[in-house]
Amino acid sequence: MKSPNDQTKFEAKIKTKPRTIKQKALTQPGLHSKESKPTFLLEKSPILGPEFYQIDALDLAPSIAWQVSEERRRCSPDYREAYRSNDSACHGRVGITPRTAPIFGAGGHAYVYLCYGLHTMLNVVADKEGIGSAVLIRSCAPVTGLETIKQRRGLDTEKPILLTGPGKVGQALGFQKNGVDMLSLLLLLDGPEVKVEEMVVGPRVGIDYALPEEVLCVDTTAFAVAGSPWISAPKNTLRPPSSSTKLLDITV
Repeated sequence: MKSPNDQTKFEAKIKTKPRTIKQKALTQPGLHSKESKPTFLLEKSPILGPEFYQIDALDLAPSIAWQVSEERRRCSPDYREAYRSNDSACHGRVGITPRTAPIFGAGGHAYVYLCYGLHTMLNVVADKEGIGSAVLIRSCAPVTGLETIKQRRGLDTEKPILLTGPGKVGQALGFQKNGVDMLSLLLLLDGPEVKVEEMVVGPRVGIDYALPEEVLCVDTTAFAVAGSPWISAPKNTLRPPSSSTKLLDITV
């Protein structure tokens, strides 16, 4: 396993233009491999097709120009974490079990699980069928349906405490069914250009059980919108991408 200093580093540049997709093979390079540079193309559409999700989790996570929508409740994921099947922090590492089977489905489905038996964690399955990778939605900013979100959370507030945490996101959006098809639930967020300098990156949270080099993996696994009040703690681990990192242009 390569050291964090040798890891591939990714940044995302989001634009409000159609995006181009190049399909990638089912096999994945190592977590820190310099071969992990897939780019792809997606026609602009109000509802994202399967091509959007069936890419490497490291590409899907920084693609912030989309919304999670449950009926009329919509949220923009401001903080996402990538988990690949060859990653010791990913549930897919154990293979297919009754619990993990959905993460091995085609990208665009939900992988939902309980953390500590209490918190519903919402993940968007990434890549092709059989890969076993996903993106965890760690926190969101509300777009519509705020009253329903407040009701589900049991809080009469519009402060970030509503959605700053993966368990809060799962509760607010009502995602409880594992393997549900999300292709009709995730929609493009047509907005202003998000520049590289408006993003922050950092290590993933709560994965002390993973290999040390993957716990410390900073630039390729956790992505957030700089300055957003809807980012969950710990915020002090997030920082701007280094100027030496390679740009990955993702246009939407």
